[in-house]
Amino acid sequence: MPQSMTILKAITANILCLSFLPAFAAHTPTTDWVGTWSASPMACPTKPDQPAGDSTYRNVIRTSIGGKGLRVKLTNEFGTTQLLVGSARIALSSGNGAITPASDHELTFGGRPSTSIPAGGFMLSDEVPMNIPALSSLTVSLYLPDQAIPIRTCHFLASSTNYVAKGDATKALKMENARTTPAWIFVKGIDVRSHKGAFAIVTLGDSVTDGNASTSDANHRWPDYLADRLQKNPVTAQAAVLNQGIIGNRILRAELGQAAISRFDRDVLAQSGARYLILLEGINDINWEEPSEDASAEDLIVGITQLVERAHAHGITVFAATLTPYSGSEIFSEKGEQTRIAVNHWYRTAGVVDGVIDFDKATRDPLKPAAFNPAYDSGDHLHPNDAGYKAMADSIDISLFHQPKTSTLPKTAANAK
Repeated sequence: MPQSMTILKAITANILCLSFLPAFAAHTPTTDWVGTWSASPMACPTKPDQPAGDSTYRNVIRTSIGGKGLRVKLTNEFGTTQLLVGSARIALSSGNGAITPASDHELTFGGRPSTSIPAGGFMLSDEVPMNIPALSSLTVSLYLPDQAIPIRTCHFLASSTNYVAKGDATKALKMENARTTPAWIFVKGIDVRSHKGAFAIVTLGDSVTDGNASTSDANHRWPDYLADRLQKNPVTAQAAVLNQGIIGNRILRAELGQAAISRFDRDVLAQSGARYLILLEGINDINWEEPSEDASAEDLIVGITQLVERAHAHGITVFAATLTPYSGSEIFSEKGEQTRIAVNHWYRTAGVVDGVIDFDKATRDPLKPAAFNPAYDSGDHLHPNDAGYKAMADSIDISLFHQPKTSTLPKTAANAK
């Protein structure tokens, strides 16, 4: 028999066998996981006098929405070597790095209490059957066995006191003899299995979204105040808020953390349950230490349009937040101010975004519109104080988030009160 006929018979036999295999239903993605807390990862080099291995990292975070189960996202996305995790636990915080004993749960990974995370990767824990209240404080404790960790993946500006102790202290009720750190380390998110209809609002930005100059351990960033408001209204209590701000971040160029245009897929599109995006970024593009890197309004509009189109392709509604005043700050320039005005005007009139949240209007000095209202100025004329962050959150019309996902919002709506 010719070889071609032999091959044809074999292929036919395989097809006949396959036709009698049992049919399997297509996998239906799980839709009830929603992010309740997040922090954008970045690289934090290990200090020579503070070895990263044989240490427990206790991160203190606050949820937005609650749920009946959770999973934790550990990260080694900026690590250059495999990260070994010896044990990990989650519990309700009782303050000052202590935990509420009855709430303490082990984290597992494929049923095992330890895991390894490849360089550049992250790891989801198994589901923990734990009731999590909205706006609750949690601790995520990780023990890393002795190993070389030249680069730790962290979120530098946590505005939260976190703890590092020698050895495996994951079960410790209190962190004895621990040093404190202002960064969240090796953890980047918590998802909850929440009520039907829950969804996430992602806030993407720079230091103003990251909460620079807000009171540490008080959760007084503007996304925190927004989460508080949403929880107080039964109609919006299903809306989570995920803060993806990075101090010093820019849309078009990397500095502290990847540029927004580079981190967008990871920090926005990949967030569980993401339905809305509030974008507040661009001041650091307009004025930087190196004038040759200053972006024009046209440059920023191209970059922002890229982000909007990528969000829309994934069904995410985009609200643009106008750039806040900064006259009197160290980075202020008249050229930059004209760029800020031009970008804000484009937001309000071009109809590219789905709506506008007017933080500029909410925070500016009525007598000097290029500057912060003195009542809202932290003192550096660039970042709000706690009252300013609250004013920003209070200016948002939360009825924006009452809308069904399929609704169409007016493209030029200025939605600040």
